[in-house]
Amino acid sequence: MEYWRQCALWLINCKVLPPNHRVTWESAQVFDLAQTLRDGVLLCQLLNNLRPQSINLKEINLRPQMSQFLCLKNIRTFLSACYEIFGMKKSELFEAFDLFDVRDFGKVSNRIHALSMFTCRLIIRYQTDYGSRPRTEIVIEKGVEDEEDLYDCVYDDEDGGEIYEDLMKAEAVRPPLVSSNQVKLFWPHALLLIYGKYCSHVETAIVALDDICKHREDIRMKLEECAKRANYGKFTLRDLLVVPMQRVLKYHLLLQELVKHTHDAADKSNLRLALDAMKDLAQYVNEVKRDNETLRDIAQYQKSIENLNQSLSTYGRPKGDGEVRVTSIDKRAKQDRHIFLFDAAVIVCKRRGDNYEMKEVIDLHHFKITNNPTSDKENRKWSYGFYLTHNQGQSGFELFFKTKELKKKWLEQFGMAISNIRPENGTSNFHEFKMHTFDRITSCSYCHMLLRGIFNQGYLCSKCGVGAHKECLGRFGSCGKTGENPPQNTDSRKQYTTTHRRASVQTNSILGLPKMLVTRNYFGVPSPICGPPLNIQQGDIIELVCADLHSSWWQGKILATREVGFFPSDAVKPCPCCLLDCRFAGPMERLQAEAELINRGNSTYLVRHRSREFTEYAISIKYSNDVKHIKILTRDACFHIAENKKFRSILELIEYYKHHSLREGFRSLDTTLQFPYREQENAAMLHTNRPGGNSEYKNNTTRTQYEHHTLRKKGAL
Repeated sequence: MEYWRQCALWLINCKVLPPNHRVTWESAQVFDLAQTLRDGVLLCQLLNNLRPQSINLKEINLRPQMSQFLCLKNIRTFLSACYEIFGMKKSELFEAFDLFDVRDFGKVSNRIHALSMFTCRLIIRYQTDYGSRPRTEIVIEKGVEDEEDLYDCVYDDEDGGEIYEDLMKAEAVRPPLVSSNQVKLFWPHALLLIYGKYCSHVETAIVALDDICKHREDIRMKLEECAKRANYGKFTLRDLLVVPMQRVLKYHLLLQELVKHTHDAADKSNLRLALDAMKDLAQYVNEVKRDNETLRDIAQYQKSIENLNQSLSTYGRPKGDGEVRVTSIDKRAKQDRHIFLFDAAVIVCKRRGDNYEMKEVIDLHHFKITNNPTSDKENRKWSYGFYLTHNQGQSGFELFFKTKELKKKWLEQFGMAISNIRPENGTSNFHEFKMHTFDRITSCSYCHMLLRGIFNQGYLCSKCGVGAHKECLGRFGSCGKTGENPPQNTDSRKQYTTTHRRASVQTNSILGLPKMLVTRNYFGVPSPICGPPLNIQQGDIIELVCADLHSSWWQGKILATREVGFFPSDAVKPCPCCLLDCRFAGPMERLQAEAELINRGNSTYLVRHRSREFTEYAISIKYSNDVKHIKILTRDACFHIAENKKFRSILELIEYYKHHSLREGFRSLDTTLQFPYREQENAAMLHTNRPGGNSEYKNNTTRTQYEHHTLRKKGAL
């Protein structure tokens, strides 16, 4: 039998490959085995199966995909372990490129066969001592990307279920505290997002726990004592750390079953909402996990590239790396180079041993891809290429690849990168969407699903400040900050900017937006990315113009100077004068609005900022001893709750429905907007503060505002 077939059978016996892998087929060729092993993942798994923990799985990348750098790192990790742990001589091993380039796979298969003979006794010992221990099989198919999550490979799901079920047995069954028609979702979606961070660091936590127990006997004994007291020693703290990660990705399966077996329409609708939320959460957790792995890969790239002063993470996610030949207008000769492709840039390097020397950074914002089909006709190595053409006609590049298949893969990756930084619908409806890293957890302003990951999660419009998924970019209406293009000369641009700001402030001020009190100074450093900074000092009063609850930057106007700009959201707090508008409640969720209104009289209402999307508003009103919610819709710069009646402002809408029944838009809601929910509170505040001469509301502006509200209230009565 050929050595490569013996090698394949041995890998199957060692539980690295499944018995029905394609290398066992009659039509299999040596290339199939080479392609299976060339990323180094299975070889590292092999050594761990022969001698458990001989390789730390955190030192290898289980999804190297198109990264030559990561594949070679995996192979070198395998070779190093063969030499240091298994005692093989370096002369008995192969070079990393012998496997990766498949340039001498005969040597590779011979060396693996030699390893099988060298470790024969280890295999027997492994099968005796560890044969009953469950192991995850990792299978890599040619041309198929592994979409499974890393922790699905590391942890056994059945064990986790056993732990979870055993823990739940200790909980006695209690009668429900509320009837079925009163059940609500008590866990806010945002609170569950902590799972993303937890799942990203649970492996590190387990390693740290093992290290502590190894070096601190007193802590180890205390943990064992606690385990015995809690569950008779059946599960250790190490076991329990894994449970939240295993369970959170299964919640949506439970909800799917509940939806399937629920017949009540209202309950089914609520369950579907919960199901969508949990699916969204699972995707968010997965992306946070992947992003942490990606950042570790980027850190490895960074350490291996010399003369690189810029952090690679600023260029986005890596799309792949590998050997190319490069020519330019200045240098027509082909140069051997190694490129690292990111969303926003190509790092062109020269390989020096296991490290790389940076030669050039190509900013993809200024380039486009142009295919060169004539190069495909030469039918020889390193003749398959395409152009990187500069958008302004400056010097470009031509990249050549070893095979036609490699060229096709690289064309796809370059196309994806440029599509990410210049998305197809990035400027639709006058928006200016750009890839953006959101400092806080943010939802898409269109679909309300989470922007997933921890960097470059989505796109931010630099004009109106809305965040979005790539696939949602073309679905937005006209940008809220659009207008005719500003003139190009400086004086005219200043005039346009001033006029544009004034119009924006006037429009937003009649919406009753909240006012904030500045708690610390800010003078433009750091600079906001979404617009001009607003210099603020402690004690200033700011009226909000645009405020995303999950954004680090808000837009506002200083009441004293009328200046408008962006400032850090953590530099302000709600101002007491926010309470002056007795109708507007500020950012508020449905449940909070219900809590505010449920003990008020019928027809009491409030206008709230919908917390998920700061560009939208809603009316909450108590009617027939229940709280109803009405979304205020916007279209063509008008506001409405019914298609047949539109208004130029929210204030105009509210004034109209103070005198006309909401039944015009909602047949079951026959009431007007009668009592602003803060009306009595304002009266009490006014009565309390006026007699005393030292109230913080003493200044003339505030007093005038209070008098205005009082007169308006009396008129309503």
